[in-house]
Amino acid sequence: MFARVSSHWSRALFFASTVAVCCAMFSGTASAQQGWDKRTMVTFSAPVEIPGISAQVLPAGTYVFRLMDSPSDRHIVQILNKDETHLYANILAIPNWRLKPTDKTVMTFAERAAGEPQAIRAWFYPGDNFGQEFVYPKKKAVELAKVAKVPVLYIPEEVAPNIVAAVKLPTEPPVIALKTAPVAAVAPTGQDVPLAQVVVAPPVQTAAALPKTASTIPFLAFMGFICLVVGFSFQRLCARWS
Repeated sequence: MFARVSSHWSRALFFASTVAVCCAMFSGTASAQQGWDKRTMVTFSAPVEIPGISAQVLPAGTYVFRLMDSPSDRHIVQILNKDETHLYANILAIPNWRLKPTDKTVMTFAERAAGEPQAIRAWFYPGDNFGQEFVYPKKKAVELAKVAKVPVLYIPEEVAPNIVAAVKLPTEPPVIALKTAPVAAVAPTGQDVPLAQVVVAPPVQTAAALPKTASTIPFLAFMGFICLVVGFSFQRLCARWS
């Protein structure tokens, strides 16, 4: 009788443990999927300029910054209105460890001439100790570098129109063009400087967030297989005990 009861308790304990483990794993997967795009709401008290082939100025107001895609060492940042119903731009950004975190989500370049809006330099997601440094068209980068007295990242002018392309998928040609565009840096003197002198890549993280479009089906199938193996092993063990 005791052996039979013990067997029942073993099976119950196994199923309870399996459910707990699966719930923990699924919860971790859901957490990874949530927040992968680093969605941040930003309010500007004055107009600001964002990268574009021509000066694109956002009026004072509230906007949403989020990652559209984050391949390797460059990211595509989207800027939308507060309700996320209108896309203003897809902007190329380079993760830069050299930038010092601030208490503000967005940094701007040095003060410009009276009446001219400040230009956005970088976006800091809360909790990150590195910034997403925006890449400007070369002509604008040269201008900003001279005013701000700091190097500015740039891409060729012919790629710049893709910055404001209103696309929503990372596989569309304008976004691919941004991902593959050559990125350089221009110094306040107007001379190019090695990108490595300006950008320091953040340390490689051991765990990466799942892309929004990633499917969990392979993961669930793998977990199901593991549970079956463990369940079979426990069943044989319980049979021996009984």
